[in-house]
Amino acid sequence: LIIHKTIISNRNTKIKMFRRPPPPQQHRAPGAQIVLPEPGDLGQMIVRGATGFARRHKIITGGYILGLLVIILIGGGTKLTYDQRREYNKIMSTIDLQAEFDASQRFYMADQAYRASKGWFSCDGLCQRNKRRMEDAKYQLDLVRQEGQARMSDAKSIAGLFSEVGVGEVQDSFWSYFASGKQFAKRQSMWDAMFMGIRSMHRDESMLEYGLRVLMNVLMNFSMGLVMALIFFVIGLWSIVTSYQPNPLVAVAFFIMAACAAFAFVASYLLAIYGAAAGGVYGLLKVAETNARAARINNGRQREYMQNRPHYE
Repeated sequence: LIIHKTIISNRNTKIKMFRRPPPPQQHRAPGAQIVLPEPGDLGQMIVRGATGFARRHKIITGGYILGLLVIILIGGGTKLTYDQRREYNKIMSTIDLQAEFDASQRFYMADQAYRASKGWFSCDGLCQRNKRRMEDAKYQLDLVRQEGQARMSDAKSIAGLFSEVGVGEVQDSFWSYFASGKQFAKRQSMWDAMFMGIRSMHRDESMLEYGLRVLMNVLMNFSMGLVMALIFFVIGLWSIVTSYQPNPLVAVAFFIMAACAAFAFVASYLLAIYGAAAGGVYGLLKVAETNARAARINNGRQREYMQNRPHYE
């Protein structure tokens, strides 16, 4: 028994000898404070970070610069000449809007009659007759719309993609998606702030922590909303480009330039939002650091005065 215990103790000793020692723990001094960089140093850090990002991601940087140049140089597009405007208006005036309105009304009435006669899981003779009328009305409406779109495409081909008509249509499409993205971000941020406020009532959370959480959620919501708006705009952009019947090379060039311009604007908008938020947080932390430094200096002077003052027994 004694020999067995001796062998076990020797094995434990060897295991402890070959066991890896735990890493040394780094303890921060109780009075250590995180020092924020000065505004000048912060600007240099931002410039170095932007330069490094541009060198690592040349395609993204090139697309961003191209988009900014497109926004600045193209602007609202070229003006139509007198002959172009006259031909454009002449073709647009041949589109029969009243015929499309009448076809839409017939389809709406046929569709309502079909829905009223349709059961949950069955469709009798009356329902089948109403369904055929609805399908015929839908076919007539599609024909009228196709004819109108064909004439509109002919008119657009007279104006051209880079004209004020083409650029204006692309800009209207972008602004509609952009407004939808911002509306999503505002609505989602309002709900997030309300629910976070309800949850924070049962926690030991300060107003500063609650404000930072709300700020982070607002930034994330705006990022998601505007990025999704950019994606949907790019998806629908090609249909706008092809409606002008351009040369394939011109169509590809215009598509790339418009997509880069939209990307540059969204990226600049998000960078401005993030920069404003970061600048506000930095300003608050800098003020808090200055106040803390002043409080430490005053406490040190008060202790020195209390230690050096004469004591009377």
